[in-house]
Amino acid sequence: METQLQELRYLAARAENRRTETGIPRVAMVQGAIPDHQLAAVYDPMVNLILNGSKTMTVGDQTLRYDPATYFVMSVDLPAIGSIHPSSTGKPYLAISLTLTPASVADLLADLPKPAGGALYDPGFSVAPVTPELLDTWLRMLRLMERPDEIAALAPAYEREILFRVLQGPMGWMLRDIATPDTALARIYVAIQWIRKNFAEPMRVETLAEMAALSVSAFHRHFKAVTALSPLQYQKHVRLLHARALLIAGEASTTSVAFGVGYESPSQFSREYARQFGLPPSRDAARLNRISQVPTHTASCHSL
Repeated sequence: METQLQELRYLAARAENRRTETGIPRVAMVQGAIPDHQLAAVYDPMVNLILNGSKTMTVGDQTLRYDPATYFVMSVDLPAIGSIHPSSTGKPYLAISLTLTPASVADLLADLPKPAGGALYDPGFSVAPVTPELLDTWLRMLRLMERPDEIAALAPAYEREILFRVLQGPMGWMLRDIATPDTALARIYVAIQWIRKNFAEPMRVETLAEMAALSVSAFHRHFKAVTALSPLQYQKHVRLLHARALLIAGEASTTSVAFGVGYESPSQFSREYARQFGLPPSRDAARLNRISQVPTHTASCHSL
């Protein structure tokens, strides 16, 4: 596998210290140091492969670490805090990712036999060791960067094979469940999408449970198991991440941002913001603006 990893590192070496597009749909890469505040975001579903260095990802009260030759699967949109580290030899962090869509997984599942699903209350994110077969597929995918005229014809087939290899692995059930309408994970996914789109609106857990076709108690258990957060905690994390992006952009005052993301009390907003990020809103935004000028029109992170 080391030979495969070395070639992948060579192909991804053109990546910058931000999300770098490859020209291949939904495939991106990143290299180097990234400020931690840029890694605190709502992450889109993805498969993320580490090539150099390591990364920790904290979702709720759960923290996972993944190193070279491991891959991370996130099957639902999650507010998380990431932190990356160079390798022990000083080589910069390097990773590639594929953003997931339930439709692409569902299309593949239509051609596969249905195995047993995951446990009743499993998280929607985890880490697993990579296999030579999965690395080989990633290699063929990234080689398309050097043959862009072949992307349209071959990238869909390679994406399908990457998904197939993940489906065969220990986290395959997550992809199956998110693309199968009757599973609890797919039902929670529907509720998560509603919260992401309507995070500033008042939220009733009873309405979300009805949307997911679950009892309130079952909805709470499934939601917490999948996201490591309660529905209200999830909404609060999304609100605060969006608020932080707006404050760094300097587009509005703390009070207007508080109201804009759904808070009825600016003082409550400031307290919860400081509890989440360690500083009151205006001081945190000033500190981060001194560190770097970052894109802040969105608080989502598509991958990496």
